Amino acid sequence: MTATEFHVQGIPISAIAEEFGTPLYVYDTEILRGTYEELRGLTHPAVDIYFSLKANPNISVCGFLGALGAGAEVSSAAELETARRAGIAPEDTIFLGPGKTGADLRALATAGLRAVVCESLEELAVLDELAVDSGRADLPVMLRVNPDFHTKGSGLAMGGKPRQFGIDAARLRRGRDEVKRLRRARVIGFHAYMGTRFLGHEDLIHNTREILATTTELAGELGIALQTVDFGGGFGVPYFSNESPLDPVKLTAGINDVVAGFLAEHPDCRLINELGRYLTALCGTYVTRALYVKESMGERFVVADGGTNHHMAAVGVGSFVKRNFPIRSLSRYQEEPTAQYTLTGPLCTPNDVIGKRVALPEVRRGDLIGVERSGAYGPTASPGLFLSHGFPAEVMVHQGTAHLVRRRDTVADLLDKQRLITF
Repeated sequence: MTATEFHVQGIPISAIAEEFGTPLYVYDTEILRGTYEELRGLTHPAVDIYFSLKANPNISVCGFLGALGAGAEVSSAAELETARRAGIAPEDTIFLGPGKTGADLRALATAGLRAVVCESLEELAVLDELAVDSGRADLPVMLRVNPDFHTKGSGLAMGGKPRQFGIDAARLRRGRDEVKRLRRARVIGFHAYMGTRFLGHEDLIHNTREILATTTELAGELGIALQTVDFGGGFGVPYFSNESPLDPVKLTAGINDVVAGFLAEHPDCRLINELGRYLTALCGTYVTRALYVKESMGERFVVADGGTNHHMAAVGVGSFVKRNFPIRSLSRYQEEPTAQYTLTGPLCTPNDVIGKRVALPEVRRGDLIGVERSGAYGPTASPGLFLSHGFPAEVMVHQGTAHLVRRRDTVADLLDKQRLITF
């Protein structure tokens, strides 16, 4: 423990690491609350904020956001059950995803959700048939639409190009007869998602305006009375030194203006803003411990007990240029950097590099190193079974107390699911 170490709600990080071990993720509910409540306070009251569990499916993270008022957007049976156990009501939950199985659809036909989001007209027809078979009288459905317009400002844009997701707007314009043939499924609106990690508020305002215009047009073409429109999210979080955060005041003011104009035509329609990364990224820190500090051909390396097996997002997958997430010495959090270190993990691959030439204070064996802004797409987007290290512990600090919200995998966890046959 050092006098300058990192604290979470007054708790020294060394105390958390000693109690729960490393590597681990630490989530700070004060930051989580602040992020949600700021956005909720600025957002038009007709817009519901939904948490996209794919960003962080930990049940306590979901439960905390649900207690604050967030709904849930889920994409698997396990995520649906997570939201239910976390206390989010089915009527505040939507289910989407391009590859729903027959078992998924049968369960969804009777789940009582706010809506099932169908990603093809074939899926819509199958779901309608299953709703008939289940005896469900009325099954609310939203159609995921791929709008015609192009977008910009996202590292993963979804509009204006072929995608496995959703239904092209041009195809939906010819779908009136298919919608009219539905017996139990009832189309109540549309869903559109234009991309992720937008950091320009003008891009997000533009996307919202175009999505709502497209849904108005499609509702007229298909004879649908709009009740719900999910205009996606994609609010970005800056990770790299050349990026600036969104201005939430300017962003919500622009979106609220667009929403107000839309509601003038559709006063009975509610909207959904579905967010994952934006809500949870800032609250999380990935904590690793330096096992060894070494030098190779003039470059300093810190070999830590956790790496890309737990935090693949920090590698910058999909980027042509490798850039570092914000990485800090947690043991010497207040000290100035004195050297550059490449932070690596325990895997037997040269690709297990979390940060390259990171400026840090002197690093010693046993020091704690943190990857900040790691509350989204940590374990959920990482190869935790590579080399059979398993997934790390997850800890939530709430009201000054650290709680274990996911225990780390044990050898038994990894082997008990396997079966050795006789040779």
